Amino acid sequence: MINPHPEKSLGEVHESVDTTKPNRSRLRRIFAFMGPAYLVSVGYMDPGNWATDLAGGSQFGYSLIWVLLMSNLMALLLQSLSARLGIVRRRDLAQANRETYPRPVNFALYLLAEVAIAATDLAEVLGMAIGLQLLTGLPLIWGVLITVLDTFLLLLLQRLGMRKMEAFIVVLVFIIGASFLIEIILAKPDLSEVVKGFVPSLPADKTMHAKALFIAIGIIGATVMPHNLYLHSALVQSRKIKRDEAGIKRALRLNFLDTTIALNLAFLVNAAILILAAAVFFTSGRTEVAEIKDAHHLLDSLLGTSLAPALFAIALIAAGQSSTVTGTLAGQIVMEGYLRIRINPWMRRLLTRVIAIVPAVIVILIKGEEDVDQLLIFSQVILSLQLGFAVIPLIHFVSDKKTMGSFAIKPIVQFAAWLVTAVLVYLNLSMVTGQAADFFRESSNTWLKLLIIIAGLAFIALLVIAIVYPLLRKRWANHRTQLHAEAADLSTLVVPQYKKIAVALDFSVNDKKILTYALGQGGPDASFVLIHIVESVSARIYEHDSGDLETEKDKEHLKYYEQQLTDKGIRAEAKIGFGDRAKQIVQVVNESGADMLVIGAHGHSGIRDLIYGQTINTVRHELKIPVLVVNVNEK
Repeated sequence: MINPHPEKSLGEVHESVDTTKPNRSRLRRIFAFMGPAYLVSVGYMDPGNWATDLAGGSQFGYSLIWVLLMSNLMALLLQSLSARLGIVRRRDLAQANRETYPRPVNFALYLLAEVAIAATDLAEVLGMAIGLQLLTGLPLIWGVLITVLDTFLLLLLQRLGMRKMEAFIVVLVFIIGASFLIEIILAKPDLSEVVKGFVPSLPADKTMHAKALFIAIGIIGATVMPHNLYLHSALVQSRKIKRDEAGIKRALRLNFLDTTIALNLAFLVNAAILILAAAVFFTSGRTEVAEIKDAHHLLDSLLGTSLAPALFAIALIAAGQSSTVTGTLAGQIVMEGYLRIRINPWMRRLLTRVIAIVPAVIVILIKGEEDVDQLLIFSQVILSLQLGFAVIPLIHFVSDKKTMGSFAIKPIVQFAAWLVTAVLVYLNLSMVTGQAADFFRESSNTWLKLLIIIAGLAFIALLVIAIVYPLLRKRWANHRTQLHAEAADLSTLVVPQYKKIAVALDFSVNDKKILTYALGQGGPDASFVLIHIVESVSARIYEHDSGDLETEKDKEHLKYYEQQLTDKGIRAEAKIGFGDRAKQIVQVVNESGADMLVIGAHGHSGIRDLIYGQTINTVRHELKIPVLVVNVNEK
């Protein structure tokens, strides 16, 4: 299915929430902006963050709360830049990358973004499956397989509209927050120690210092998710705003407020997990607790109530379910932005979920449920590797005065953003490099080591390109995105004269309208090529030798059209094709030497349309001549 607004991010909900309606109270106008950041915030409290929070609290008590606060401030800065890009340029991060970087680089960035989304979904699958197992006793592998069913949840939410989807996510966030609030009350943490945890410090002991630093890196590395930067830059465009300077400033201000509230809620959830681990496990000497299952099982015995582990499992399920919605939206944004291809939401969801389920099922079947937490950690490592490729281009885009105008970020903000990026990339690379070094010491597999080295060099090369390329370019690739582009000189305009115009017909009531538009494009000397593609089974196999009823009738119809135009003194010739509609239209147009194609926005459909998009999308990309698309639904 083709995106109905190919230049708009998430076209089906683009500007679907009108913030400019008159006769609204000031509070309601402000409330109209609230929502996008809540969808983003669930990525900061997904199951992938729980392991690092549990490990930090159980091993070091309340002393690492400051790390959560610092990572939250970093996230607030980067997400506000993402929102700025979407509000000012009306481009999401994937679209901006596509317009800036060369095609090979964009393809690499696209693949990395898809890998990041698959890794995110893997964490959601495992988190939900573990939550279902802890709550109901269901075997983990069945829980993993059941997560396929939520494929259709996003489809339902999208049909209900943007505000309903945001409300659903807010309810899940409330469930998570309320669950941990009750658990904190049951755990009765030492509030004075909690306050001390906001003061930056690490243990003085060398061994403990190294462990605390490693967990701190894990907390920071698992906080900022690359897919959230793609997501936020698109979601803010669901708001229709006034496009003057005052309107944009107001949108930036209110979206920053929305982001601040939402990410602080995410911070409170993560802090609650760490505080719960500190109050229950650290104070009782159970400093080895770092896995979700261990934490769940021990809550009952240490707090003396079955309510605590039940709430823990419910929060885990809600975290996984909320993240699965935003992960699918991010996948849609990435695919549309980089490739300009949009597949149906349920197909996209099913594809992403299957990719996530396969490694989970393999690990469970081969090694059992004990290594699932290692798979969860692995997903976070994969995410860490992708972060730089989302953050670095984003900073370039929002710093550029040619495209952002007066809304380009100030030098002090640029410095802060680059500093945060440098810290995040360094910490993530340090963590991954350390794990690679351990593997090199323990493994004797030469080929795998060589593959890791090659992948590492390619990774660094792409990182350098992402940093340097925008600095070397004097102009952006697509000038349509500039807010203050120079006007073109129109004195030398040459109006083209089309001599041979191809017309794609489908023998419906739309043909008359399509032919009317086609005749309007040609002068008195123009000729017309009438095209129809037969798609019957017989026609696909035997082509011109096909003698089935559909083929014969289609030939008669096309000849009838040709005769009617000839009777009016219009030169026309009929050309019939067989098989794949899009490919055959392109072939016939090229063979006939037509210099223009007129085609309707709707035609025959099939499984290829369902997966890849309608015929028109393929045709317009394959042909090198102008293509006039007639909206046959237009009144």
